[in-house]
Amino acid sequence: MATEEQVYAALRTVMDPELGRDLVSLGMVKEVHLQGGRAELLIELTTPACPLKGQIEADIQRALLPLGLEEVRVRFGGGVRAPQQYPIPGVKHVVAVASGKGGVGKSTVAANLALALKEEGARVGLLDADIYGPSQAKMFGLEGQKLKVDQDKRILPLEAHGVKVLSIANIVPPGQAMVWRGPILHGTIRQFLEDVAWGELDYLIVDLPPGTGDVQLSLAQLTKLSGGIVVTTPQAVALIDAERAADMFKKVQVPLLGVLENMSYFLCPSCGARTFLFGEGGGRRLAEKLRVRFLGEVPLEVAVREGGDEGMPILVRDPESPAAQAFRQAARELAAELSLTLFLPMA
Repeated sequence: MATEEQVYAALRTVMDPELGRDLVSLGMVKEVHLQGGRAELLIELTTPACPLKGQIEADIQRALLPLGLEEVRVRFGGGVRAPQQYPIPGVKHVVAVASGKGGVGKSTVAANLALALKEEGARVGLLDADIYGPSQAKMFGLEGQKLKVDQDKRILPLEAHGVKVLSIANIVPPGQAMVWRGPILHGTIRQFLEDVAWGELDYLIVDLPPGTGDVQLSLAQLTKLSGGIVVTTPQAVALIDAERAADMFKKVQVPLLGVLENMSYFLCPSCGARTFLFGEGGGRRLAEKLRVRFLGEVPLEVAVREGGDEGMPILVRDPESPAAQAFRQAARELAAELSLTLFLPMA
């Protein structure tokens, strides 16, 4: 009959695929229960959204096979780990979603990444920092709703689909242009970060405006960003601007967590054929050039556009669609990269 010591010895041969160290030395093995020929393990992951959860479980099963156990059950636990100092009280990670140009689906990506992280059990907020062209109120079905303040005069974000959302669109009248210079933008971003009752959040996703202007600079100055991602399409013109967005993160000393390629191909709803309308593989090549993680390819689907217009992002409207699945995988890759970037030196 296998002993607890034998189980731990076997688990010392199982490596975390990303951190490159065994589960025992990383402190990820929290519980080992043996009863007869059965073993039940509790493994604490670096993030609940770990994309390699299945591989880790398979490696555990293989490692324990020689012990002759009749059954091995693996439970995964653990919350989102936090840096030593929170960037905003109660908020563990602030992640910026950027693009070098408009029209690449940055806001759609931000909305669905927030929802995908929420699905993994995280507490998520979404800050629409695209002051001149806010769209998250529309995408989350919050148009027309006004923000309120609590007894401490802090802004209360709205909530939809389990995500806390704050957008300038819920402050100004519909259709009103925001003709603001840099100092006013800076003050608004400061207020959105410091005077909002976000509560306890694992992730605050920030939907940046396109380009590399005042809002991006203010955000980097006012808070400690855990990192940023760049959204692009495969098109060569989009890639040029995406590289500029990546360079912007470098200049303000924000870690670049990865590149996500949106509208990678059109997926025929009738036959499932792929048509590469904007080229092929551009996002992956950019990630390789920048030496960062490639977060994945999201197909162009009619339902994505329809869901955004209806206030039902694709993860809510059609959770089993190829685009929804791509967003989920991208969120897992993002969470894994955050863990790798922030906690590998501490492991």
